[in-house]
Amino acid sequence: MLVHIKKIIRKAQQFGYAVPAFNVNNLETIIAVLRAAEKMKSPVILQATESAIAYAGLEELSALMRAAAGEVNVPVAIHLDHGHDLKIIKQAIAQDFFSVMIDGSACPYKKNVLLTKKVVRFAHEKKVWVQGEIGRLEGAEDWVKTGKLEAFFTEPEDAVRFVQDTGVDALAVAIGNYHGVEKIIEKKELKLDLKRLAEIATVVRAPLVLHGASGFPAGQIKKAIKSGIRIINIDSELRISFAKAQMEFWRKNNKIFDPRKILKPSILKMQKTAEEKIKIFGCKGKA
Repeated sequence: MLVHIKKIIRKAQQFGYAVPAFNVNNLETIIAVLRAAEKMKSPVILQATESAIAYAGLEELSALMRAAAGEVNVPVAIHLDHGHDLKIIKQAIAQDFFSVMIDGSACPYKKNVLLTKKVVRFAHEKKVWVQGEIGRLEGAEDWVKTGKLEAFFTEPEDAVRFVQDTGVDALAVAIGNYHGVEKIIEKKELKLDLKRLAEIATVVRAPLVLHGASGFPAGQIKKAIKSGIRIINIDSELRISFAKAQMEFWRKNNKIFDPRKILKPSILKMQKTAEEKIKIFGCKGKA
């Protein structure tokens, strides 16, 4: 069932768990995520990036998410991830997205504030939540590309000031999280700055969001949730699950041409990945 994101996140804040925000690009990913959520009786966020919209179309992808969400008996919210084009952000709001992100993290602080405030102003008129970001993640995902020298962690004093200056409803932080699939494929050492996170959570009242969380050890993720993370983005692990299932399928089959049979293993593999994340995030049975 479709609900406003605030209903999902306020309950997560009350009971101390995190809600998964899965990036979706097509019908197969949407099906996998919602089947996992319904099986685990978990709330879930379906989110699309601007590159996903460029691939599938905003109206088309929105219609798929809304139709599929309306057929399940768990709370589902729809969110625009990593928005930077104001035109697309406004179009997403017009398509009844419950939440949008304005990612001004690459900008100097003052420009980030001005840009974020502008989105907050017109989004709040439509009762839409706004997620902002302070700090910059290393790695690459869709249009977001940040080298090691360009990345910087979120400072607690900047975080509290940014929320006060902008009025955002949720805040994405940089604490060692990392965008991209190569961190998993190359088995990079992944470590979150949990002390920094605890300091941020102490001074910031807005729900905290962890981007680039794919591939991090379950123990670190659970500690991050305990320290105040309430939304966790997962994209890369779904992509890898999809691709691995396809590779395995084609190793065994070269005479099947029915797309439904070809894509079924990928749906099952992504569903299993989503179920594992739901267990780790502590939101199983919280629908």
